[in-house]
Amino acid sequence: MLLHLSTWTEVESYLKQSQGIILPIGSTEQHGPTGLIGTDAICAEAIAKGVGEAASAFVGPTINVGMALHHTGFPGSISLKPSTLIQLIQDYITSLTRSGFTKFFFINGHGGNIATLKAAFSESYAHLSDLNIPNADRVQCRLGNWFMCGSVYKLAKELYGNQEGSHATPSEVALTQYVYPEAIKQAPLSPDVASGHPIYGAADFRRRYPDGRMGSNPALATPEHGKQFYELAVKDLSNSYLEFLNAE
Repeated sequence: MLLHLSTWTEVESYLKQSQGIILPIGSTEQHGPTGLIGTDAICAEAIAKGVGEAASAFVGPTINVGMALHHTGFPGSISLKPSTLIQLIQDYITSLTRSGFTKFFFINGHGGNIATLKAAFSESYAHLSDLNIPNADRVQCRLGNWFMCGSVYKLAKELYGNQEGSHATPSEVALTQYVYPEAIKQAPLSPDVASGHPIYGAADFRRRYPDGRMGSNPALATPEHGKQFYELAVKDLSNSYLEFLNAE
């Protein structure tokens, strides 16, 4: 069930049975010569919709722009500052808490969001404690990173080994190929790909990772692989969401 395709009366009825909501969040950033700029948001949104269907849960609007400052040396990348993203998440949670939601399950597609999201949860709890909102003290947030699901990680290693890398990975590119087969890209990829360097600012990142990849070989990706990753992630995260929903 998609929040933006529902009416307020449908949401009100839903809240009588469940106070959980799934919120997909990704990023708008370069993903190497063959990866779509919207990869992280595309993956998070597709999986969140699948989890919503499996768990009969509302899925909120996708947060397409995340914390990707280190990618802004590449054309097309868009980033929020950590402080801006924290405020955005806090406003999302506060608004939905006023409606009656208390369980917020964020399905994340971008590693660069993790630290900021965890900080945003802490900021949100503190902010809500100062407001006179019913059930504000019952608000809980949980982060589900689809690419860190055990079954997803295992399959990626089986299919790609060390060529999975850590950015512009064949697993995430495969998932976008499954979701958008009409947008599959082809480009020459050098067999020499940088890896292992620390991440600092955007100019330094571009210098260390000149084509945007981090130890990955996305040429190995196929839509068939993407379907497998999608099904595994939906299964794992559906279980995680239901466990979270039913926990005290």
